[in-house]
Amino acid sequence: MSIGVLSLLALVPILSVLLFLVILRWPAKRAMPIAFIVTVVIAMFVWDVPGNQVAAASMNGVVTALEVLFIVFGAILMLNTLKESGAIQTIRQGFTDISPDRRVQAIIICWLFGSFIEGASGWGTPAAIAAPLLVAVGFPAMGAVMVALIIQSTPVSYGAVGTPILIGVGSGLSGSSMVEGTASSLGMTFDAYINSIGGQVAIIHAIVGLLIPLFMVTLLTRFFGKNKSFTEGLALWKFALFAGVAFTVPFAIVANVLGPEFPAMFGGLIGLAIVVPAAKRGFLMPKKVWNFEEKSKWDPEWTGKLEISNQPLAKPISPFMAWLPYIIVGALLVITRVNSLPFGDWLKAFTLEANNIFGTEISIDSEPLFLPGTVLITVSIISYFLYKMTSNAYGRALKDSFGTIVSAAPALLFSVPMVQVFINSDVNASGFESMPLVLAEGVSVAIGENWPAVAPAIGALGAFVAGSNTISNMMFSLFQFGVAENIGVAGATVVALQAVGGAAGNMICVHNVVAASAAAGLVGKEGNLIRKTLIPTTYYVFFAGGIGFVALNGFGFNIGTLMVTIVVSGAVFAFIKGSQKQREESKQQKDAA
Repeated sequence: MSIGVLSLLALVPILSVLLFLVILRWPAKRAMPIAFIVTVVIAMFVWDVPGNQVAAASMNGVVTALEVLFIVFGAILMLNTLKESGAIQTIRQGFTDISPDRRVQAIIICWLFGSFIEGASGWGTPAAIAAPLLVAVGFPAMGAVMVALIIQSTPVSYGAVGTPILIGVGSGLSGSSMVEGTASSLGMTFDAYINSIGGQVAIIHAIVGLLIPLFMVTLLTRFFGKNKSFTEGLALWKFALFAGVAFTVPFAIVANVLGPEFPAMFGGLIGLAIVVPAAKRGFLMPKKVWNFEEKSKWDPEWTGKLEISNQPLAKPISPFMAWLPYIIVGALLVITRVNSLPFGDWLKAFTLEANNIFGTEISIDSEPLFLPGTVLITVSIISYFLYKMTSNAYGRALKDSFGTIVSAAPALLFSVPMVQVFINSDVNASGFESMPLVLAEGVSVAIGENWPAVAPAIGALGAFVAGSNTISNMMFSLFQFGVAENIGVAGATVVALQAVGGAAGNMICVHNVVAASAAAGLVGKEGNLIRKTLIPTTYYVFFAGGIGFVALNGFGFNIGTLMVTIVVSGAVFAFIKGSQKQREESKQQKDAA
């Protein structure tokens, strides 16, 4: 069977997800069981994967899905605890005091606070925390999930204290004499070479990520504003670009000076320290405040089951006390994930293991105490005492949280096993590589020397399927390095493009969408969300591919120069339209006065 035909067959599971979720807009709980069956059929009857391998991969997927559900439960319980205690009302007022503009609130909560959480935790935790927090401050659930997912891009390569680089790229390239020989020829150890790749990743992210805050607010005003206007979001372009720089510059510096562990955390914290005071002063912001319409006029599709009361509190909670649980969460995530501290090892000591499942080489291990969900649940319990809550109030928080998880479980319990069957299809009687590698090889044959332009798209595809930048990097880093060697370009740069694309793919991966939606009380709208987040994902891999091609081949009459020119021209046009909108709004305010 030719590589072309085989790669098309390997594409069928992915196309089935796109068909059911994105085109037909089925809810994930209905679409993913069918996609799982399609994947199993292709694995068993085309790849000749034995039944025990399929069963073991599926079981591994179920365990991973339960871990994701545990994290989401922790995030929801945390939010519901703050809701029942009344602390969420203080948090909501705090954001209004910074700026009543919903665009600004989205940037601060998602782009900056969310990036810090990503750096500390990973696992899709930022979207699971940020989405319900946005709902609590007055966003429609679908809009909250959309902007929370969009930041699952730039900081993701350094999530969970650098795991996608250190573990994903590191284990993906380890043991290769080709890679070790290249590192040695450059006078580097293998670890130093991996860190240098991480530095390149940050520089590409810093360039592409500059526009992510603008994408967030522009899509927010287009899809969820009264006027369905792109220009209302573009009017904030100066502040959005400022927020982009406030994060990406320290982010890139830290990655290249200190290594892959802390760029997202430091970038988020430094960005907050710069942007919040500036927002309070109205720095670079248009005079007209943007807000949603009254809730009664929202499209019913936008709303979920999460409800936040606006009733005044009998006993007001101070801003510090209201934010204290999130401060504790951040602190605990950091100290349990810094390798130089012993706390993470203590938590990892309790491990649930099952080796050689159903007689295969697949093993399952889970470290439940180390999962971010454990931190979130622990802080929720601390909050019960902190706010002197009644048992009835905390009972309602538990009940609501369990109800949300039950509604999200069916989608995750099929989507993650589907991914594991897809990835573990390398054990077969046909002699084929795994489906992801066959698919990537088919693309490389078709693209040839233009490969750097599409390398990020392969990374994004891996993350879309696997739900993880780390796993995408594990699957494809050595393949990407080999293709680079074959076409005579620097392997480190192509692997960096893989890691950048793998981060961007988190915006559309099914289990991130399901998890963030569940946390915001929104179930069954996953396809609509993926259709929206495909826009920034496409921008991300397209621009990154152009930058990578130019970095390797220089400017000139080539596809990379064309790609970069298209994006830069589009950005300039957006800035012009945004400035025109600002002037129009200023004139309208003067006339009204």
